[in-house]
Amino acid sequence: MNRIIAALAQDKKLISIYFTAGYPQLEDTTEVIKRLAKAGTDVIEIGLPYSDPLADGPVIQKSSEQALRNGMSTKVLFEQLQGIRDEVDIPLIVMGYFNAMLQFGVEDFCKECKAIGIDGIIMPDLPISIYERDYKALFESHGLKFVPLITPETSVERIHQIDALGDSFVYMVSSSSTTGGEAGFGEDAMAYFKRISDMQMDNKLMVGFGIKDALSFEQASRYTSGCIIGSEFIRRLTNEGMEGIAPFVKSLK
Repeated sequence: MNRIIAALAQDKKLISIYFTAGYPQLEDTTEVIKRLAKAGTDVIEIGLPYSDPLADGPVIQKSSEQALRNGMSTKVLFEQLQGIRDEVDIPLIVMGYFNAMLQFGVEDFCKECKAIGIDGIIMPDLPISIYERDYKALFESHGLKFVPLITPETSVERIHQIDALGDSFVYMVSSSSTTGGEAGFGEDAMAYFKRISDMQMDNKLMVGFGIKDALSFEQASRYTSGCIIGSEFIRRLTNEGMEGIAPFVKSLK
């Protein structure tokens, strides 16, 4: 069974942590993964830095810029991840932008992911229609789950289309802003979480954007299977280093 599916089947609210590969230092990628897994993280999203991100706020943008200066690339990331499955068994998802995959070669990218043991791909700028027409069969043949995104502005019709296309979870963006917004959620956001939950979709829901602490985690996971935390984790990693990883994960529970 795909590790993402197995994780989603658990009777718990999942903690998914996003971090930027090659940050703070180029060789930190695997150490961050191992420490996150040991601390009790349920899913890890490995961010492939890109110079022109669509949805990343200033914290993630700055980490991506530093990672690129450090020398991170698709090729380097795949080299770093060789053998990671000897030490980590939780789901690993690569999150990036389609241009990097296209430059590397989509089929070669998928082959590398399969060889390493990557479970899924998140690419916010890959339209679901293009994915379905050109890449769905390729992803599936390499055991990769494609995770689509929705926002508060996504129409009901499109949500149903996305749900029919997905086969793991839907990344539920909490707001239409970039990542790293204010902590806590107001009435509008909570109503949005409940509205989507009440649709009883085939795919599970994971909320990202704006989760910073135990309060925002509890709010966002009330109607979903768990939360994705990126900006706040990178902020802690920047300020506290590797020693801050375990305390941060534990603080969300």
